[in-house]
Amino acid sequence: MARRKTKRQIFENIEVIDAGAKGKTIAKAPDGRVIFLPNAVPGDVVDVQTFKKRKAYFEGKAIKFHTLSDKRTTPKCQHFGVCGGCKWQDMAYEFQLEYKQKEVTNNLVRIGHLELPEVTPILGAAEQYFYRNKMEFSFSDSRWLTMEEVQSDEDLGDRNALGFHIPGMWDKILDIDKCWLQEDPSNAIRNAVKTFAVANDLEFFNTRNQTGLLRTMMIRTSSTGDLMVLIQFFKEDREKRELLLDYIASTFPQITSLQYVVNEKANDTIYDQNVICYNGNDHIFEEMEGLNFKINAKSFYQTNSSQAYELYKITRDFADLKGDELVYDLYTGTGTIAQFIAKQAKHVIGVEAVPDAIIAAKENAQLNGIDNVNFFVGDMKTVFNAEFISTHGQPDVIITDPPRDGMHKDVVNQILNIAPQKIVYVSCNSATQARDLALLKDIYSITKTQAVDMFPQTHHVENVVLLEKRSLI
Repeated sequence: MARRKTKRQIFENIEVIDAGAKGKTIAKAPDGRVIFLPNAVPGDVVDVQTFKKRKAYFEGKAIKFHTLSDKRTTPKCQHFGVCGGCKWQDMAYEFQLEYKQKEVTNNLVRIGHLELPEVTPILGAAEQYFYRNKMEFSFSDSRWLTMEEVQSDEDLGDRNALGFHIPGMWDKILDIDKCWLQEDPSNAIRNAVKTFAVANDLEFFNTRNQTGLLRTMMIRTSSTGDLMVLIQFFKEDREKRELLLDYIASTFPQITSLQYVVNEKANDTIYDQNVICYNGNDHIFEEMEGLNFKINAKSFYQTNSSQAYELYKITRDFADLKGDELVYDLYTGTGTIAQFIAKQAKHVIGVEAVPDAIIAAKENAQLNGIDNVNFFVGDMKTVFNAEFISTHGQPDVIITDPPRDGMHKDVVNQILNIAPQKIVYVSCNSATQARDLALLKDIYSITKTQAVDMFPQTHHVENVVLLEKRSLI
């Protein structure tokens, strides 16, 4: 049966009234249905062309702007609107913060039906650009072409690209000239590598055909001045591999860790691959309040170092430890929060599902001379059980920082069984946080909540909530 084509409609002079989930803005159609738009700012008055119609909403895009919002600002990036990475770059930062705060509060109230104390204002980032410590770029022999290029008769030259995936296009890469997310020498390294690779006929990867030599490049910077570059090759070609790596090492002597991977499988993930150190160390260090965290190519570390420090300080303040508490740090990752609060606690137990993360957590604790933390690996919903509690003790405080999906209901039930005095819930998704908090609200009151902006120019926002056990009368 042929697929029914969606009839496209045009609505004229529509005011954009709000910002919604996933970075889209919201307008209302004449029939009252919501319209989600990817390319407008609240306050704009636009003509909208729809491309998807559902029972309760439309999806569309602004095709003509009658009035521009006073919330607008000029995007700094030449790739804005095509790249898709910094969707809110055309909205002034003060309004980005306002809409992030609103989203968090709305989710907690509407999804969780939660009673909130006076909400602490969102903590904005001091640096709104060049704040990421990790970027990953993809090589492609068939770069994304702009509409102007497609329609032109000119010779487009080579089609090689080193940049980012076009949203929704798994095999199309936008060639990036200057990215505003990672400080120098990130742009210089990426552009030099691309120029050298083209000049020396190093084949860029073709995802569809699974051909070529160069797949991806990862750059990690740190507040200590360390710099890691990792090149992912599709196949082993020692002569070409060494040619490129030697060029990178000699051109950028400030690189402290130069590594590579030869990955012949279909996807780009390196977690199941052998990472080889070519020059320098196989790791870099990040520092926070005198604590050093060793980061290897596969390590997870918060991608905005300075705001991670602010997030951890808020978490520590909310926990308000006196020195005699047993603390459980659930979804501990590489144990950064656990180690950050260890001085204020009697003992900290960290639990995490990823074995490599726990190995790193133990290594970092030893490196930092912290002996009142223990780390355990396992799927949270199975390892965090009555036997685990009986072995390691009843926690006074639980800190939990789960992935975007939130906590498994079995984990929430176990927390209810333990019923510690305090829970500090750190979340990168306030919708799933609200769902989890709703399950805890019969026993706990929310006494503090604060959003933290880790990712300026995007819709993403973190939120920290303090839950305190209700007193039984």
